[in-house]
Amino acid sequence: MSRRREIARRLEALSDIAGIMSAIKGLALMEVRILSDFLVSQHRMVAGIEVAAADFLVSHSEFASADEPGEELYILIGSEQGFCGDFNEALLSRMELLCQQKSAPLRWLVVGRRLASRIGERDCVELALPGATVADEVPAVLLRLTKELGHLLAQPVLAGFGLSALYHCAATNDIRLRRLMPIRDLPPPERNFPYPAELNLPPKVFLRGLTGHYLHAVLNEVLYSSLMAENRQRQVHMDSALQRLDEDSTRLKLTYNIQRQEEITEEIEVILLSADMLRESEHGG
Repeated sequence: MSRRREIARRLEALSDIAGIMSAIKGLALMEVRILSDFLVSQHRMVAGIEVAAADFLVSHSEFASADEPGEELYILIGSEQGFCGDFNEALLSRMELLCQQKSAPLRWLVVGRRLASRIGERDCVELALPGATVADEVPAVLLRLTKELGHLLAQPVLAGFGLSALYHCAATNDIRLRRLMPIRDLPPPERNFPYPAELNLPPKVFLRGLTGHYLHAVLNEVLYSSLMAENRQRQVHMDSALQRLDEDSTRLKLTYNIQRQEEITEEIEVILLSADMLRESEHGG
């Protein structure tokens, strides 16, 4: 009896765990639907700014430097929560590969406490910030991130550094290295204008303002994209875990039924043995 009770307790525990995992999966699915709308509008905004920047640099080629920054500050965007498979491990592997490929030491700003805990204390990590768990938290994360970036890039030791982001891209379902500052990798101009556009600001001031708007918009897109990829991976991870739980529950139920049948068989044997002993006692009397 004790063996069957133990199996029953394990089945009940698996049922509770399955309920929790189903809830996590449902929340992840809901976030994916919310983030889909955000990403569409954010992508359009970034694309519009990139077109404007490309048109501007055609007319003002003196600001289009072909030289790459000597060094880069990388924003590494991971997860704030767990239950997302190898989401962070894949980023860590890519981070290590980049560090091996570059001759100069790289500098990192890590977003996501779950990822930061995996990286640990390293000299190359300038700062670690909490990430977003849901879409509604992205604006606060972006505000904190841009504020800290301003402080870091204002330091003399980071003067002249470029800025890039390494993150899971929801559009490509892969890890993407995206170069942010200075504005690079722009699409070719869609139109050729015979005359440069008239600006209400000096070109240098215009470019500075355009760069600020672009950085804010593209970081927003990057954060939303990473969070969407994370929730997609969480769905897959929960699906796999629920399937394994279902298989474990099926095996335990089979063991439970076998155990119950053995107990019933033993009870019947005891009853039959008692009946035989009773008859023998009656005949003997």
